[in-house]
Amino acid sequence: MIKAIQQNAKGINRALLFIGAIALVIYILPREAKFMYEYSHGEPWRHSTLIAPFDFPIYKTSEELEKERENAIENFNPYFNYNNAVTQTVTADFKANYNSETASLEESYNFLTQQISNNSSLTDKLKEEILSSLQQIYAKGVITLPSKYEEEKSQLVIMLIKDNFVEAYELNEFLTYQKAYTTITNRISQYIKQETSQSENVIDNLINDLQLNRYIEPNITFNENRTNQERDNIINDISLTSGIVLSGQRIVDTGELITGETGQVIDSLKKEYETRMGNRSQQYFVLLGQSLIIFLMFSLIFLFLMYFRTDVYNNLSSVLFLLLMVVSMVLLARMARITDTFPIYIIPFAILPIIVRIFFDSRLAFFLHVTTILIAAFFARNSFEFVFLQIPAGLSAMFSLFVMVRRSQLVRSAIFVILTYSLFYTGLTLWQGGDFSNIQTNTYWQFIINGGLLLLIYPLIYIFEKLFGFLSDVTLVELADTNHPVLRRLAEKAPGTFQHSIQVGNLAQEAVYKIGGNPLLVRAGAMYHDIGKTGSPLFFTENQTSGINPHADRPFEESSQIIIHHVESGVKMAQKEKLPKQIIDFIKTHHGTMKTGYFYNSWMNANPSKKPDMKLFTYPGPAPFTKETAVLMMADSVEAASRSLKSYKGNEIDKLVEKIIDHQITEKQFDEAPITLKEISRVKDIFKIKLKNIYHARVEYPKLK
Repeated sequence: MIKAIQQNAKGINRALLFIGAIALVIYILPREAKFMYEYSHGEPWRHSTLIAPFDFPIYKTSEELEKERENAIENFNPYFNYNNAVTQTVTADFKANYNSETASLEESYNFLTQQISNNSSLTDKLKEEILSSLQQIYAKGVITLPSKYEEEKSQLVIMLIKDNFVEAYELNEFLTYQKAYTTITNRISQYIKQETSQSENVIDNLINDLQLNRYIEPNITFNENRTNQERDNIINDISLTSGIVLSGQRIVDTGELITGETGQVIDSLKKEYETRMGNRSQQYFVLLGQSLIIFLMFSLIFLFLMYFRTDVYNNLSSVLFLLLMVVSMVLLARMARITDTFPIYIIPFAILPIIVRIFFDSRLAFFLHVTTILIAAFFARNSFEFVFLQIPAGLSAMFSLFVMVRRSQLVRSAIFVILTYSLFYTGLTLWQGGDFSNIQTNTYWQFIINGGLLLLIYPLIYIFEKLFGFLSDVTLVELADTNHPVLRRLAEKAPGTFQHSIQVGNLAQEAVYKIGGNPLLVRAGAMYHDIGKTGSPLFFTENQTSGINPHADRPFEESSQIIIHHVESGVKMAQKEKLPKQIIDFIKTHHGTMKTGYFYNSWMNANPSKKPDMKLFTYPGPAPFTKETAVLMMADSVEAASRSLKSYKGNEIDKLVEKIIDHQITEKQFDEAPITLKEISRVKDIFKIKLKNIYHARVEYPKLK
């Protein structure tokens, strides 16, 4: 049992990833039935005559409901409380303070001690007058308004809660804080003037010292809870419907234009249909249908990877990345469905095909893009329009960013995507509506935001490279730059090897252009495939400029090991420099499992009767396992051998190329690589042409006399 699980671990791991992705997408799908008709307001009805299948109400549009809510709120009166306790508290405070301050007031204003009537002094009469004024003010009412009602206070009507009764009052029937203070001070001032002959200045000073503002408190206060409650009741009482359609009633005929009124009826039928189908008995069937569709969609992705992109299928991190991209796009579509502030057309769905194209290939990118759009269409209000716009936008993004080596290309791609969205939307709307009146200009702004969000691809590429170990074209261009520190050291310590690497890169890149593959990858691999030679550059012929050969006095086995060791040294150096795994693969495979031919043949000639230890003369491998590594192996051997030709006339180059590559085929170096004999033949032809251009015979110039 355990052995069987281990043997099928690859399939089990991938199946679990797909099951997780399927479960997540099914979970976020809306639990409502899908209305069976696609339609748009202002367009002809393209289906058979629509008859009401059951009685249903006509729901008001969101605009109608919003307008009714605004009218209800506009005529709504806020609620205030009348507080009897304020009058008692304020008058009690005044009596206490006045009695304690009487002595100091009479000392400052001795006219207060004069007798007025019935043996009462002005001090006593003034106290009675102030108490009477306070009671009158609070009987009228002192009110404070929340700031939100300040602008409309001139015509504001309030609902006053007094002794459990509610009555409507105009705001001007009450006193504000400022008006209440002015009223009481004016009354007291007039009273003192009547009783004495003091100057206005003295009277004003007395009123200031009385500090009557201490006794002005609002006894009519805003009741926020009751106000909100009553407002909510009014809004909730607004009817959501404006009529009813009876079962069997005709709604719209085939070809009839969907006007505002007809569209409202169809929208109501759609809402009622999805609501009725959303009950518990029907939800199981809805869930079953959704599960079946999503399972089939992800099964298509699974089968596509397994049969057409085996290299991606075999890489678990690549499968995880692709599923993550698909599920992320679907989650964004879900967000657009549940919130009105996040329109679906600002979601940059083109990010998926662009990134997949950068890390993998166009065919996989387009397949995943179409599959993702079909799933995301379940969240769109108009699925047909959504799919019709998204697929061309994805294609435009892929075409405009076929090879990304500069940031400016990303801006160009964003512009192309915006134009594609806009043109297709305009054409579709004109086709369906017949004029420009149906075009919604805010949709174009959504397309512009969509294009702007595509610029997020640049940092995302870097993040995905680090998380999943991918290589983008941008990184490959940076790696192939001869100013890279590793290549600078190679040029300094092993200049011959450096020039050889450049020539190998030129040959391999041209071949990969013709037979398909990643030319930037093979060029970067060529630049680093021989970096292991920097440890002992003079042991390699391309760096021997002094005529001294360090192999002359060494045993053939030792020399062979020195040559073979440059592969292992190159791998260690690349790992130390943290070069990507894909580049290290070129270092490991550029000699495959071939023999060091010169030293092996020399040993055999010197020891005809002995059997050699093949490990001493054989490279560790592995053999090339991608099209790019296979082409590099051919280019490396052909370029190195071409330097040793004594004559480039006739078909010497052709013979050399055929001999070397045929020998590699005989040694089964390309059995693991996805390259055909036809492609190998094409590579041979390209190498012959390129080498002849490099080593062509120069024109012999006449000698000067």
